[in-house]
Amino acid sequence: QVQLVESGGGSVQAGWSLRLSCAVFGYSSCTYIIEWYRQAPGKEREFVSQINRLGITNYGDSVKGRFTSSRDNAKNTVYLQMNSLKPEDTAVYYCKSTNCNIWGQGTQVTVSS
Repeated sequence: QVQLVESGGGSVQAGWSLRLSCAVFGYSSCTYIIEWYRQAPGKEREFVSQINRLGITNYGDSVKGRFTSSRDNAKNTVYLQMNSLKPEDTAVYYCKSTNCNIWGQGTQVTVSS
């Protein structure tokens, strides 16, 4: 059984940084393409970033230049480094295995002004 587990969320002030982790347990092929999404209260789920096994990344317009995704293939873990956080970044952040179409449980990020 494949499982994605996010961690690293928390409450910070605007301008601070957080690093989220997404650990993939199960089939390693489920790590090939990992995406991050976020969902704020009352809003639709929003694409944040994508990283493939080679480390090639794509980002949503709202986070470009501030967020960076990376990965450690040996640990089957993907990271999302979030810098210069803004109150509008407040959301539950989810990682998703695109290959296996499996979501993690989410981790809350709250940014106060």
